[in-house]
Amino acid sequence: MSQIPLLDLKAQFETMREEIYEAIRQVVESQYFVLGPVVRKFEESLEQYVGASHAVGCASGTDALILALAALDIGPGDEVVTTPFSFFSTASCAYKVGARPRFVDIDPGSFNMDPEKLAEAIGPRTRAILPVHLFGQCAAMQPILQTAAAHDIPVVEDAAQALGSTYEAPDGGGSGHAGTLGRLGCYSFFPSKNLGGFGDGGAVVTDDEQLAERLRSLRVHGGVQMYHHEDVGWNSRLDALQAAVLAVKLPRLDLWGQGRAENAKRYDALFAESGLVEAGAVRLPRRTGTGRHIFNQYTLRAKDRDRLRAHLNEAGVGHSVYYPVALHQQECFQELGYGEGSFPEAERACAEVLSLPVYPELTPAMLEQVVETIGRFY
Repeated sequence: MSQIPLLDLKAQFETMREEIYEAIRQVVESQYFVLGPVVRKFEESLEQYVGASHAVGCASGTDALILALAALDIGPGDEVVTTPFSFFSTASCAYKVGARPRFVDIDPGSFNMDPEKLAEAIGPRTRAILPVHLFGQCAAMQPILQTAAAHDIPVVEDAAQALGSTYEAPDGGGSGHAGTLGRLGCYSFFPSKNLGGFGDGGAVVTDDEQLAERLRSLRVHGGVQMYHHEDVGWNSRLDALQAAVLAVKLPRLDLWGQGRAENAKRYDALFAESGLVEAGAVRLPRRTGTGRHIFNQYTLRAKDRDRLRAHLNEAGVGHSVYYPVALHQQECFQELGYGEGSFPEAERACAEVLSLPVYPELTPAMLEQVVETIGRFY
């Protein structure tokens, strides 16, 4: 049997090799490598794609979160309410501006913030709510936004894994792209993301012109005019080579998302046919039905997960665990005072989740091989 990687970026690259080389060549010929017209053109394309008034490119998805909080003047003494089941940056961004994260447990079906538990986490120091659209599916934004509005707190969306996904309110009251529903939305262009560059990169989107201007200032050391600084900002600029690569990829994003969704649907059918679901060996990802899920990851729950991982390693089937340790259990966050059992659904997910290859270049035979390999283990 053939080896199946968790992600095959070479297969994606081969579909646009010459176009990417030409885009890079043009940047090299221009010798304009930081910000500039190529970056602005990509920002405009991103604005049009997601339906935002402003897109501000920056150096990474982590920096996008930090800049978004800083633009809202969040700092020492403030709290940011977010989820404990996410990548480290979701919580570390609060620390980087001097604030502290405060966690809300997840919904066990979607893995996203449980909106029913949000209000009880809001306190007098809460200055932002930061939901995560994990694995490419939007969080339950309508109730989150309603709770935020009731407390007059801005929402910053961590859409690092969800560019291209959409949210539709269950009652038909509103919809939009992930990242455009709150006050600010943050994207990552890390190579493994559904829109990935050839290195780090990120962006923040907003409809607020003043916030956009503040973001543009903060990403260049806190000053719009060279050598004049209104704030102590960061050096967090999107470089032109990354923007050129991303501009080639962006028009293909919906097609790739469709391919991932089709593979996810095929996985569902194969697992159902295998009897593994009925036997309780695996629990498949749940779609909320409130928008487009672009499956940045296909993440299921697996019985005896860690022994299954060893079996998959031996069989050459790529996989990963996003995430093995909840944020409130990280050593650097112990001062927050959360103990084991504080967020049982997040902790349970950490012990059970397993992400499988779902990239659009997978063949039906490769999907069958993945499921058959898992079936042999059980």
